[in-house]
Amino acid sequence: MKTQLLNTLTPELNLVQQNDIPVLYLKHGVGTAQISLQGAQLLSWQPKGSTQDVLWLSEIEPFKLGTAIRGGIPICYPWFGSVKQPSHGTARIRLWQLSHYDLEKEKVRLVFSLFSALNIIEAKVEMIFTDKCHITFTHYGKQPAQVALHSYFNVGDINHIVIENLPTNCFNSLTQKQENVPSPRVITENVDCIYSAEKTQNQIVDKRFNRTIGLHHHNAGELVLWNPWHKPTSAMSEQGYQHMICLETARINHLLEFGESIGVEIEVNG
Repeated sequence: MKTQLLNTLTPELNLVQQNDIPVLYLKHGVGTAQISLQGAQLLSWQPKGSTQDVLWLSEIEPFKLGTAIRGGIPICYPWFGSVKQPSHGTARIRLWQLSHYDLEKEKVRLVFSLFSALNIIEAKVEMIFTDKCHITFTHYGKQPAQVALHSYFNVGDINHIVIENLPTNCFNSLTQKQENVPSPRVITENVDCIYSAEKTQNQIVDKRFNRTIGLHHHNAGELVLWNPWHKPTSAMSEQGYQHMICLETARINHLLEFGESIGVEIEVNG
């Protein structure tokens, strides 16, 4: 991969070109993070004291401008899935602007804005890093929109994780049926399930990394659980599925209105 320093904003915050994509590097007392300006996509987050990255990023990601990045927390907006093209909307393949940054001793706040060709704001993403990571997406488009914070979490071994506090019923996108499912849930095959977000907190218990990733969803309508298993997936190696699980914070059926926000707070224990 070709990397080049583009700009030093502060001693802790640098803008670096990775192949085609400008990426913001944060190295601060609260931890480290990388955010792609394409998609305002958090690619990496490692809070202070953590030995493993919280997020998974494909080791074969080409960082090609205009191509969705496989990993981190892509923002699927203003639609979810393949109801239109490109799949999961345009926000994740467009360049956003870093519109504000504030670095304090125990807190970092970054704000990214998406503008139309007429320079009209369409959306904002706020990221706050402390010992936790809090991401808030706000919709400013005129039309109601879908959104999903498509979080890829880094796990030691997909065969040794448990996802806790999910509902016992979901829409299975693979069978196109509403189904009863176990909770807590383990992953033993290709899974693509949409749950009602009646429970706002979940835990990913990782026995290999000896840690628990806690999620607190804000104003979500749905949660999406996804792992492709052996199914060939673009920009992912054959074994990539073994080290990731997606648990997404979404608004799919009840659309976001102008000025409405959705968010997720992530913390790590262990």
